[in-house]
Amino acid sequence: MKKKITILILVVIILLAGGVIYAISRIAKNITPTSNSPQVSQEGDSSSKEIPDQATIVENLTIPWGLAFLPDETLLIAERPGNLLHLSFEDGVQSIIEVEGVEHIGEGGLLGIALHPQFENNNWVYLYLTTTVDGGLINRVERYRWQDDQLANKETIFTDIPGARFHDGGRIAFGPDGYLYIATGDAGNENSAQDTTSLAGKILRLKDDGTIPEDNPFNNAVYSYGHRNPQGLTWDNQGRLWSTEHGRSVLASGFDELNLIESGKNYGWPRSEGNTVLPGTVGPALHSTADITWAPASALYWDGSIFFGGLRGETLYEAVLSNSTVTALKKHFVGEFGRLRTVELGPDGLMYLTTSNRDGRGSPQEGDDKIIRLNPAQFRR
Repeated sequence: MKKKITILILVVIILLAGGVIYAISRIAKNITPTSNSPQVSQEGDSSSKEIPDQATIVENLTIPWGLAFLPDETLLIAERPGNLLHLSFEDGVQSIIEVEGVEHIGEGGLLGIALHPQFENNNWVYLYLTTTVDGGLINRVERYRWQDDQLANKETIFTDIPGARFHDGGRIAFGPDGYLYIATGDAGNENSAQDTTSLAGKILRLKDDGTIPEDNPFNNAVYSYGHRNPQGLTWDNQGRLWSTEHGRSVLASGFDELNLIESGKNYGWPRSEGNTVLPGTVGPALHSTADITWAPASALYWDGSIFFGGLRGETLYEAVLSNSTVTALKKHFVGEFGRLRTVELGPDGLMYLTTSNRDGRGSPQEGDDKIIRLNPAQFRR
């Protein structure tokens, strides 16, 4: 009798264990990435020798603002809500890092990213972000060491840049001179753009540790002034700095600008815009009209032209240069991808373009936000 009971108990245990294993296997089979999980697209396969003109390579991002390619050709993506993604095109997301202190409000949040020119020696990563201090908004630049796929050794190297719900600028980049350039918005106080003691509405220039270069024009961080909301920085093949800038908005929109930036110069806002160039100010190299808004959000020099993404314009714009003069404005992918923000050149010589359709002002398409890889050869056919 006892033997029969023991056998019965064993049978019950085996059946129960089998049921648990079956249930676990069913659950595991039904685990899939959420619609918000960043994913490398199959279109991004670059194993083929023939490079397509365009391919969506990453999907399901959340307002990607800045891109930086590491020496191993993996990618750091700064998402405005505050996440820094480390992504491999072969293996997908390597890590998702929540950057401490980011205040995502309006146009503010985790914005620009830059690698030190000597990154392979020092592993320094620079971030520009909006944060809250004593109940108010400011922007600041932080420096980290990239270590084991994580951010380490945080240092705030420059702070107290005026912040607001709108007009935070945000682009950062190292120039050919080895200095860090920072595009800042007027933070909603347009008169601050004309005040050379204010950090708002400026392009700033710093040493890599946040100290002031001796040859800055106003003995502070200010390099140029009179800007409304610059969001693009790039250098041409002559080492000249160019910047894209948002013009006026709301009911009276238009007059977005592409500017050739020189040390100590005044670019007019809010005193002048478009063709209205007042004494002591520098007019734009190119501007939109009073009834056309590009909302330019980046800048990239390539093969004699400056390319920049248009948010409201939903276009990849190309300003063709002849020396320091813009001779033509070409439009690519008009309305095809929605709002376009950042365009960067990858180590493979291809362009990488981000959409910004989930920023509250766009109409998200399937898979947004995305990174789209472009073969720039198509622009010269």
